[in-house]
Amino acid sequence: MTYPVESRHPGWPGKPGRLRVPAGIVEVRPVRLRDAGEWSRIRLRDRAHLEQWEPTGIGPWPDRNAFWSWPSQWAALRGLARRGQCLPFTITVDGRFAGQITVGNVIRASLRSAWIGYWVSSEIVRGGVATAAVALVTDHAFEAAGLHRLEATVRPENNASLRVLIKAGYRQEGLFERYLDVAGAWRDHLCFAVTKEETGDGLVPRLVSAGRAGYP
Repeated sequence: MTYPVESRHPGWPGKPGRLRVPAGIVEVRPVRLRDAGEWSRIRLRDRAHLEQWEPTGIGPWPDRNAFWSWPSQWAALRGLARRGQCLPFTITVDGRFAGQITVGNVIRASLRSAWIGYWVSSEIVRGGVATAAVALVTDHAFEAAGLHRLEATVRPENNASLRVLIKAGYRQEGLFERYLDVAGAWRDHLCFAVTKEETGDGLVPRLVSAGRAGYP
């Protein structure tokens, strides 16, 4: 099926919105080339915090996360976004770079599904930032981008990420055995998912009603 240009990437570019949480004002916006400095600084500093959960990459961590490696990654993400295959966003807290959240492998037609993945700075873990970002982007994916289902995979040992997904409104569906190569070994991952019908008026209003976040 051939799509008109204006409908190839619904929901992109766009800003899913803002929420107030204990850590500050969380905003989700499209990735920018000038994110390079803070992106690299945080990821190099947080290697021990991040590498244990992320898929094994090509090349050493310092090279993959160096300042000079961001432009090519940014360009690749933007290219995928323009083709309607992903929605790559930056997470900020009080205006400062704090992490990334991406809706990837977007499949349309009769499926209209994608996966969602995220990481946040170790400085703001447990501050409600990741939960707010997941809720904001999920609502954006269902409304502005027209998707129907989102999936997230997480290692059973990653308690922090498990809490994020549960608080945001995702439900566990099952276990994927030896699903991803992480830290040089094939690791089991739990699969979480949510569909548009399950979100009602949205995950953001639900998060606010539960007292986990507020509107700025």
